[in-house]
Amino acid sequence: MPAQRKLKVFRTSIGFHDAYVAAPSRKAALAAWGAATELFAIGSAEQVIDTKLMQVALDHPGEIVRQSRGSAAQHMEAAELIRGPKGRRSGKGDTLPKISKPRPQRSLRRRPDSGKLDEAEAALDAFECSADTERRALREREQALAKEKSRLEQRLTRTRDRLEQQVEKARSQHERALARWRAAI
Repeated sequence: MPAQRKLKVFRTSIGFHDAYVAAPSRKAALAAWGAATELFAIGSAEQVIDTKLMQVALDHPGEIVRQSRGSAAQHMEAAELIRGPKGRRSGKGDTLPKISKPRPQRSLRRRPDSGKLDEAEAALDAFECSADTERRALREREQALAKEKSRLEQRLTRTRDRLEQQVEKARSQHERALARWRAAI
């Protein structure tokens, strides 16, 4: 089983809220948000590095965590600016400034190919799986060698004990025979 990849926290704006998600990659974050466009390429999403903002998302990996931007009063004020004082949408005569979205650079309009990233992530996953398999096989061989060593030590100890007994028995017999020979001279 491959090791779990380290999670990063990403953020995008949804209305008056920021949507945070803890995911291993930008691709996974886009999938969690259900984004059809590459939000990172157009500047609508970013990786979060502030630990205070990251904590809630890291506590709920893979889930979208929404946090309000501003207070309810600020939201109402912004809605009034958009609708006008009588609750209707602003018309041509209103003096509200138009908020224009910056256009992406020409080179960023076409979605970048994620083929190399996908290949690199797949290669990393395959490597982690292979490394885990090799480590497991090595642990099994170490355990087998430890058992074999234990059996060898037991066999050698039994053999040494048996041979030492034979030496003692032969020495004792030899000393008795030597003593009889000396007595006979």
